[in-house]
Amino acid sequence: MELGVYTFGDVPDGSAQSADQRLHELLEQIELADQVGLDVFGVGEHHRVDFAVSAPAVVLAAAAERTQRIRLTSAVTVLSSDDPVRVFQAFATLDLLSNGRAEIMAGRGSFIESFPLFGYDLNNYDALFDAKLDLLLKLRAEEVVSWSGPLRAPLEHMGVYPRPKQNPLPVWIAVGGSPPSVVRAAKLGLPLAIAIIGGAYRSFAPLVQLYRDSARKAGFDPATLPVSINSPLYVADSSQQAADESYAAHALVFDRLGRERGWGPLSQQQYDALRGPSGALFVGSPQEITEKIVRQHELFGHQRFLAQIGIGPLPHAKIMRAIELYGTQVAPAVRKALGTPPPPAAAAQAGA
Repeated sequence: MELGVYTFGDVPDGSAQSADQRLHELLEQIELADQVGLDVFGVGEHHRVDFAVSAPAVVLAAAAERTQRIRLTSAVTVLSSDDPVRVFQAFATLDLLSNGRAEIMAGRGSFIESFPLFGYDLNNYDALFDAKLDLLLKLRAEEVVSWSGPLRAPLEHMGVYPRPKQNPLPVWIAVGGSPPSVVRAAKLGLPLAIAIIGGAYRSFAPLVQLYRDSARKAGFDPATLPVSINSPLYVADSSQQAADESYAAHALVFDRLGRERGWGPLSQQQYDALRGPSGALFVGSPQEITEKIVRQHELFGHQRFLAQIGIGPLPHAKIMRAIELYGTQVAPAVRKALGTPPPPAAAAQAGA
């Protein structure tokens, strides 16, 4: 199983100075994740004052020059409010710069700011994603493209460049729990990433089964279609330290979003339940995190686990320590438990 990290580049105070600092820290975090043997690093796309990243491909291109092995993905690309041609070109360029390490994780997005920002009607929320995903897949399959569809001007025998090193350029579908979105990914034979950020993770098992059943009905072998589980993570040297250091930052972000969406504040008791054995949050010591990932794998049989790290105003030094522990203690233990060979760089370091 692949183990990785993703982040939204949280900017707690929304200032330009903090965004500047966070972006430079983010590059250091990606570089460290590569050095400690993690497999994937993802960067989210948002168009809000509380997040620093609105152009994931730009950040990942900078990271490509500072890393050697780790795969670089969006988490997610809000495809509904973007142009598929520009998305493909940006990530094809990233793929060339990174020597074939780029991925696109496409989603509809959990926020809506990008729609009015780029002139799209929210009434077309679903139709936009369907049409633009269709075009994106056409672009990766064909160098010279003819395409027509709703809500976008057609293309007539147009070449789209550059072409990526990988053929095809990996495209994942990211979902937050919508069954129709899961079925869409299955029918297209695309890998599925499920964000589990609250509740009990076992409640998502039917979605994974729906994906595999739908893929089989569509003529695909489910064994060839990877599933990623994406969840918040914070690891520290001890369980209590992890809980003490992460609660306030997580609650700040949760409560801010809760005020927008009508949720109540996150209590310490609720947080402790979420980080318990069956909860969505992976917060604890390296041993606790290892055991929880392995238990979750027994349920889902997934091929990738991506940890959302750096939520809220966590200091850079603590995020770096969490990545270090995740890469040097959790990842090797999980790989050993699941019989997964370490990546080449990590294996070489272990033998040194």
